[in-house]
Amino acid sequence: MQKFLLYLFLLFAVSGLAQTKISGIVVDQDGVGVPFANILFKAASEGTITNDDGRFYLESDNTYSAIMVSYIGYETKEIALDKRVTYDMEIVLQESAEQLDEVVVYTGKQSKKNNPAIEILKKIWAKKRQNGVYKYKSYQYDKYEKIEFDLNTIDSALIKSKAFKGLEFMFEDLDTSRITGKTYLPMFLNEVFSKVYGNNQIKAEKEDVLGNKSSGFAGNQAITAFIEDLYSDYDIYNNYLKFYDKSFTSPLSKTGVDTYNYVLADSSYIDNKWCYNIIYYPRRKNELTFKGDFWVADTSFAVKKINLAVTKSANINWVKDIYIEQDFEVVSDSVFLLKRDYMLTDFAFSKKEESKGVYGKRTTVYDNYSFNLERPVDFYKAKADPYDPRVFERDSLFWKNARLEQLNDDEEGIFKLLDTLKTVPKFKTYYKIASVLGSGYIEIDKWNVDIGDLYSTFGINDAEGVRVRGGARTYFGQNDPWRLEAYTAYGFDDKKFKYGISGKVLLDRKNRIILSGGNRRDIEQLGLSLTSTTDVLGRSIASSSLVSVGNNDRLTNINLSVLNLEAEPVKNLRFRVGASFRTLSSALPNSFSLDYLDDSSPTGISSEIKQFDINTTLIYTPGRRVIGYGVERYDVDDDISTLVLNYTKGAKGFLESDFDYERLQFSYTQPWQLGGFGRLLSTVELGKTFGEVPLGLLSVVPGNQTIFSLYNTFPNLDFYEFVTDTYATLHLEHNFNGRLFSRVPWLRDLNLREIVGIRAAWGSISEENVRLSSPTNIPLLAPENKPYYEYSFGVGNIFKILRIDFNFRGNYLEAPNARPFGVTGTFGFNF
Repeated sequence: MQKFLLYLFLLFAVSGLAQTKISGIVVDQDGVGVPFANILFKAASEGTITNDDGRFYLESDNTYSAIMVSYIGYETKEIALDKRVTYDMEIVLQESAEQLDEVVVYTGKQSKKNNPAIEILKKIWAKKRQNGVYKYKSYQYDKYEKIEFDLNTIDSALIKSKAFKGLEFMFEDLDTSRITGKTYLPMFLNEVFSKVYGNNQIKAEKEDVLGNKSSGFAGNQAITAFIEDLYSDYDIYNNYLKFYDKSFTSPLSKTGVDTYNYVLADSSYIDNKWCYNIIYYPRRKNELTFKGDFWVADTSFAVKKINLAVTKSANINWVKDIYIEQDFEVVSDSVFLLKRDYMLTDFAFSKKEESKGVYGKRTTVYDNYSFNLERPVDFYKAKADPYDPRVFERDSLFWKNARLEQLNDDEEGIFKLLDTLKTVPKFKTYYKIASVLGSGYIEIDKWNVDIGDLYSTFGINDAEGVRVRGGARTYFGQNDPWRLEAYTAYGFDDKKFKYGISGKVLLDRKNRIILSGGNRRDIEQLGLSLTSTTDVLGRSIASSSLVSVGNNDRLTNINLSVLNLEAEPVKNLRFRVGASFRTLSSALPNSFSLDYLDDSSPTGISSEIKQFDINTTLIYTPGRRVIGYGVERYDVDDDISTLVLNYTKGAKGFLESDFDYERLQFSYTQPWQLGGFGRLLSTVELGKTFGEVPLGLLSVVPGNQTIFSLYNTFPNLDFYEFVTDTYATLHLEHNFNGRLFSRVPWLRDLNLREIVGIRAAWGSISEENVRLSSPTNIPLLAPENKPYYEYSFGVGNIFKILRIDFNFRGNYLEAPNARPFGVTGTFGFNF
């Protein structure tokens, strides 16, 4: 890198060019940092805005001799630059001594009335749908996306630390961020080139991926899915921009006038277009907002250029800085198209200036726009296979032509660096530790086997006492066409071994036809879900929890065998047909009985249920994004709606099956992003069983006797407290993301988040089903006369990882051992 910089220095000396870098702080006369001050290279449009503390960093490939520093209410100051690189500047602004009659000087909170910036904003709102590709019947363009992750804030102490002993060669090539001025080391790079086609008349769009190249941790699907989830597409004209599962108010939003201060700061020609420059900054702290400025054309009122920087007081975890730039190309007098989109995120445990972290950078370049090309409707329905092996095997000539923005020297070096690191034992050890923590599995590469899941190793329940479990799975690569998994467990009280084994194979990749099957013999807490389990490897937290509330003795011995065939002929629409045979009996008969009347039994009572079922399931997940093309794929995010329709037919007599019945079930889960008011998650479930079935086959309203907050359960209900054959449930959980607490001065700096929940269940059970299970030793009650309901108030983001919910039972308080109040919680790493 030193030779490269020397070469650049000589090249610039010959050509008369040089790079200008500056950093420092802007303060007032009292030495207090001035946030959102405007800093521009003199006689240029290149500039930046100071952060919340008044600090700034700015660089340019051009040579400048001075900068202009200004802020409303202060005198504009010109600072001469005596050298190419000037760091740690301290610029003191003097308060403005006079005001011209024709000029309005804005300070602090800006007025919403008679503000020329807001008048321009209104014209942007009126014309936003006329800008860009929306002005044409159809469009197409090339898209090149580059995602990079870098270690940042690298200093000599880090390089010399024991953690990096033997890895010092990594730091030979360091660069400086043009946004923050911090040194960084590239560690991951992914490039994707695609062609995008759209038709506004039929509202259709498709993206054909032609090339995909990665270095670094590309072989880890969990990491790849995480990266994909981080960088979703966004539109600055939308009222809210979603990043990291949070909705930030856009400065171009119609609600922006209540969220931001706007100042008309300047006007100038940009690409021969007269444009206005508007500075914006938040009215309040601790909200999900940006600061920055944008340039907007005076005739079309389309945004020509915008930058957005998340304020440091924003209620978001593990992120120190977010910076976004967008540039638009002038196609005609009224059409502006997105040309380049750049986003930098500084991930760190702390928001302190000196804290170390990781840069996540995404650069997207758009080019070669074409419009109004006639294509049949079927063209937009036919989509290229993004997982075609040829897409991942493009040669250097392809990438030379495909890159709409060429890689710099550091980026080119990532491929070589990662190839070298993979051979270093110490780095391989670090990578394996991170992989184990993330996936819960230990990789045994020479056997193509993973050991785990480590997070299910220990558990406690009343039937088994202390329980230990170990398992393994085959793993040749992230896109294996088949997979085998198995586990075994042992309970120290019942002194019995349990097991589960499963296999699945991908028969057709295009239509996602998967054949799967397996067998499980274990102890399970049924009744934690309204749908019967067909998972031969899973185990609910209720029967494996280390701590529970009350007696956790309503447990079941289950011997389950399943065979399923699944297909996805249409994207995100899955059909599943399968059969299952299960044997159920109580694990603790003295405490919990599954006995039922049986005329064929010598005693007239049976304690074991044998049941063969045929299941047909339809699952629709609109907007679902996945990673991979093997038999198992990773969801990119869980912020999608899910609709499930299930039909079950019990076949009496087949394989000595005991009951003939039918069951129809429907569930609909929908997340709702409510802009600045947070996120609402809702679930509705409906079901009915036709025919007579015993307790073990009825639909139990899901209770929760653990200390954990489990969505879609009722934390103030005991297991099997309500049993139904017809049911309807509703779950609503709203996370305000700190909107309310941010307005309370003594709570504001804690960045807490408020969660409100409402849950309700109605159900009934027929007299025939009650009579059939009359030998059982628990009452069969259903919330028929009035719906059962609960409500809760929660506080999240405690120490950034803890959430505590205070749960209240709304009715049926007269029931024996009813729990009117309870406290549950959960841990998690959330933005």
